Amino acid sequence: MAAKVHPNVAAAPQPPCITTTSIVSQQQEEEEPPVVLTVWRKSLLFNCHGFTVFDAKGNLAFRLDCYDSTSSRRADLVLMDAAGKPLLTIRRKRMSLSDSWIIYDGDGAATATATPLLSVRRRRVGLRASKSKAIAHVTPLSSSLPLPEAYVVEGSYGRRSCAVRDARGDTVAEVRRKESVGDDVFRLVAQPRLGAPLAMAIVIAIDEMFRGGSSLLRRTCSA
Repeated sequence: MAAKVHPNVAAAPQPPCITTTSIVSQQQEEEEPPVVLTVWRKSLLFNCHGFTVFDAKGNLAFRLDCYDSTSSRRADLVLMDAAGKPLLTIRRKRMSLSDSWIIYDGDGAATATATPLLSVRRRRVGLRASKSKAIAHVTPLSSSLPLPEAYVVEGSYGRRSCAVRDARGDTVAEVRRKESVGDDVFRLVAQPRLGAPLAMAIVIAIDEMFRGGSSLLRRTCSA
């Protein structure tokens, strides 16, 4: 199974011709390729649940490890890097009429002054039929983010086919089905303007919204 989870190692693209002009350097930054990740809805730790995320070379990129517990002392979901350093915290917004989640910088449970970065809110389905393909809305909460506008998540997460789009319809992150490995393994393509950690945090929030009765919030997360 592990061999199927890891993406194939593609040949590295040839770098463009490098000159000493700042214009060419700026163009290279603007043409930075997207990050392609393989997401496995499983923890590598024994008796744990969560996510394990690999980069395009098959190296561990991110992890989220949760172990079964009857304690509700800690309900935060903490996205960590390969070494276990907390990167982002995904927390359900309390006392909200809609299914809303807040993404915080770092380990949100470790400090009361954690900076909220994004809000992810499930679209409310009205009684009237709608042609909208939106399943959730993403709103920036911090001026430090290079995200000047709200985003929409469209498609079907259940089919592992959805995308985060800006107001112009441009895709900043996309979930794609990975062939022959089932629903628990899929690809995540993140554009540089959003970044891989935030893209993965949005996916975790979406997964919590649409996974049904097996929410990770019924478990205690290990940092």
